[in-house]
Amino acid sequence: MIDTVSTPSFIPRPFTDRALTLGLLIFSAAAVATQAADWPQFLGPNRDGIAPGSPKLADSFPGGSPKKLWSVDVGQGFAGPVVSSNRVVIFHRLGNQDVTEALEASTGARVWRKESPTDYSDDFGFDEGPRACPTVVEGRIYTHSADGIVECRRMEDGVRIWEVDTKTKFQSDKGFFGRAAAPLVVGGRLFLNLGGRDGAGVVAFSAESGALLWKATDDEAGYASPVFWIPSSPPTVLFFNRGGLRAVEAATGKIRASHPWRARMHASVNAATPLISGDEVLLTSSYGTGATLLRWKGSNFDTVWSGDDSLSAHYATPVRLGGLLFGFHGRQETGAALRCVDWATGKVKWDSGTLGSGTVAVAGDQLVVLLESGELVIAPAVGDSFSPKVRCQILGTGLRAPFALADGMLVARDKKKLAAFDLRH
Repeated sequence: MIDTVSTPSFIPRPFTDRALTLGLLIFSAAAVATQAADWPQFLGPNRDGIAPGSPKLADSFPGGSPKKLWSVDVGQGFAGPVVSSNRVVIFHRLGNQDVTEALEASTGARVWRKESPTDYSDDFGFDEGPRACPTVVEGRIYTHSADGIVECRRMEDGVRIWEVDTKTKFQSDKGFFGRAAAPLVVGGRLFLNLGGRDGAGVVAFSAESGALLWKATDDEAGYASPVFWIPSSPPTVLFFNRGGLRAVEAATGKIRASHPWRARMHASVNAATPLISGDEVLLTSSYGTGATLLRWKGSNFDTVWSGDDSLSAHYATPVRLGGLLFGFHGRQETGAALRCVDWATGKVKWDSGTLGSGTVAVAGDQLVVLLESGELVIAPAVGDSFSPKVRCQILGTGLRAPFALADGMLVARDKKKLAAFDLRH
């Protein structure tokens, strides 16, 4: 069922086609246009784990560790920081308040802090803070809390522009571990894996006002975040929900194609965000599911390869460089390995052995890995072997939040601290 809401009167009518396409073109050029010092959303400017225009990172550091630029206390949460316009934005929880906070990127000094009440309670006794990274677009910050509150604030001073309580309005489900999808904002619209009732599995809001523009599907949300399918026409958003992939027209909410991808066991999740390359899309999940590379064939997806032996990512999204795919293989509880996989065939080129879970990104020709243990690993992004140049402890253990990598500066959080490190020398 698709429920299309009339375009609000304050948005020009051509928005639904020409303006949205223009927004998509702007989004696809982000790697070129974005300042090197920006990592404005989950997985970076293009949601692919690539740090565009990154300076060369050091192969070694005096004393064995990178210089810590600053460190501040933070509350609960798995939401990673983002960097935009020389500010770091962090979304965390202190007591019964969700806190959106802006800091100076160079010093960590607080610019402003705003609070919103929360009553989220984790069913498993884990961390009760936000899960989803903020998204910064055109001077606005968009957040999605673990208890389903979507907020838009001004980057300048944190003043709230609008708020939508999706738990109340759409009966969005907390799932096993709370609501975790990071908002995708492009072309004046905010797209979200919501997992709501009555056809609100995925939704689009006006980024300007928070008004509902359309809702579609009865899918449970899972934990992956939506991505734009750059070369697609009409403009399309990919949602990786609990049951699999949905390709949805950005303007209307019409389902273009679906591809089931889910473990048979009930206690399973899809958490890694889809990775796009041209007309190909990679999905990966754990729980005996594995990875699959799909290719668009005009009206649906064909399978290029699939299998649990290539890359079985529990929660961290892999990253692609050229024809190589780098990501974590295996369950977090049992000790994952970092792998390099041939994109075209799914063949494993190397395996790090038990390393532990973490987050991976690419800066230039280097892999930047931050493990749950708080250990930083920097290694050449090559296919012949895993040969780390840097391995050092920089943060505490229990680190699940994705990091930001902006102009050679790594910004990351553990359970208690948010810190910035200079990886250039």
